[in-house]
Amino acid sequence: MGSIGPWQVIIILAVFVLLFGAKKLPQIGKGMGEALRNFKKSVNEVDDATDITPIASKRSDDASKNEVRSEEKKDA
Repeated sequence: MGSIGPWQVIIILAVFVLLFGAKKLPQIGKGMGEALRNFKKSVNEVDDATDITPIASKRSDDASKNEVRSEEKKDA
């Protein structure tokens, strides 16, 4: 009962053809494909934009930058 058999798939496809018509199904498939493509593209862009540097290393980098700035001010 847990898996979908071939007869259930055929019945589902028949219902889709009856609801939308044979001419409309390729347009629906194309629209769904474009939507998935855009979704994957946006997910990859978000992954590239996020900084995954650990917080502890960020703090040590910030501290070392502050030390360099304070030494530069002393020299000036």
